[in-house]
Amino acid sequence: MSDMLAPLLCLDSSADRGESVSRRLTAEFTREWRRRGAAVRYRDVSADPVPLIGEAYARLGRRVERRGALSLSDIGRLVAGEAERREWELTRPLVAELRAAGSVLLGVPMYNFGVPAALKAWIDRVSFPGVFIDPETGRKLLGDKDFVVICARGGAYGPGTPREGFDHQEPYLRAYLTNLGVDPRRLEVVSAELTRVGDVPALDGLADLAAASLAAARDRVRELAGSEPAGAPEAAGID
Repeated sequence: MSDMLAPLLCLDSSADRGESVSRRLTAEFTREWRRRGAAVRYRDVSADPVPLIGEAYARLGRRVERRGALSLSDIGRLVAGEAERREWELTRPLVAELRAAGSVLLGVPMYNFGVPAALKAWIDRVSFPGVFIDPETGRKLLGDKDFVVICARGGAYGPGTPREGFDHQEPYLRAYLTNLGVDPRRLEVVSAELTRVGDVPALDGLADLAAASLAAARDRVRELAGSEPAGAPEAAGID
């Protein structure tokens, strides 16, 4: 990552706050970040859910979209009525938080081949029309930020596996983030697979592959956070 001491925004989305692999990996990343003296802003969208967007959000969004990219203040002046005011009050702080971050870390388990509903609610809320484009220059405001996405999957979804093509987690997040303005060269995705070994009988006999996948993910996380790889395998967990 290019600017390791920039403020980091970390989002966790796993519903399991005890044995989550994605949470363990984001914790390792943020622990190293803090050790180096950098600021971390933490948000747990599972423990503190982002409200689903409503009709007034869509109504205000359409009105803004017709005008192109606007400043957050200009959007606020277009708010009409109490329902739209509430939607914008729920939206603006999350947008501002993401815009203020120097780097972003997302912890994302795979649920039913996709991302958790808790993360999707955050995605829908921050994806307000035009808020990540500079209205004066047209510059993409997320283009100079580093993004690290830590994915955890109970099974395996790589080439040649029975569920190849079932992965609607990583491809979705890559498409969404780059469409939002993230530079694909500054987007890192780290995946730990087979995290449900020991829980799902169909995965019996794959413990070594699970341990290797987790060890590789931990090494990559440590590398991205600026420390030396750990190298030691660790038991798979639930995510």
